Amino acid sequence: MGGAVGKAGSPKKAWVPETKMEAKVVEAMRRRETHGSSIKSFNSIILKFPKIDESFRNCKATFEQFDEDSNGSIDKEELRKCFHKLETAFTDEEIYDLFETCDINEDRGMKFNEFIVLLCLVYLLKDDPATPQAKSRIGMPDLEATFETLVGAFVFLDKNKDGYVSKSEMVQAINESGERSSGRIAMKRFEEMDWDKNGMVNFKEFLFAFTTWVGIDDNEDEEGGEEKED
Repeated sequence: MGGAVGKAGSPKKAWVPETKMEAKVVEAMRRRETHGSSIKSFNSIILKFPKIDESFRNCKATFEQFDEDSNGSIDKEELRKCFHKLETAFTDEEIYDLFETCDINEDRGMKFNEFIVLLCLVYLLKDDPATPQAKSRIGMPDLEATFETLVGAFVFLDKNKDGYVSKSEMVQAINESGERSSGRIAMKRFEEMDWDKNGMVNFKEFLFAFTTWVGIDDNEDEEGGEEKED
């Protein structure tokens, strides 16, 4: 996600968002990062996995409520109705942009894990004072507390506060945990997050990896268990 652009007079690269929605999310994250994070170690993130998993699963009833035809996925029209019921002040264009952003399987239907990622992006974007939806809420206090934890986790990992997590930042965060196998763990976790293999992780990629880590994905029973034990 995003593309690299070299800065004049510097060997470093700035990461440029590829889509309008990615740009909005990155900008909202950078704004949020100015407030810092209460999370101080990667281990503290891992310890929160069970509570986050429970919070996600409690959202299943909401997902099923909006999946009006009960086919296991939410289409664009169902999502538009969902936003209306949640009283979130997004335009249809923004809703459809979010749908396209989170429909990673490109099957025109939003699965449960994709729905969770979308709601978390909405949570982050709603705090953006430059957009009309700044005052909107998703009406799920418990889930919003979980989303704040996830935002805080990303802020903790993004050491240079540019809205992306690099491999070196992931290594630094895991090294701070003091584990002997920290380098190997960092590489494994980073590869799980960096879906497009471009060396940088945005918040959406981080969220999809997180749903897998805690056991929420398209095949919930296959991978969740072993990941939780790391």
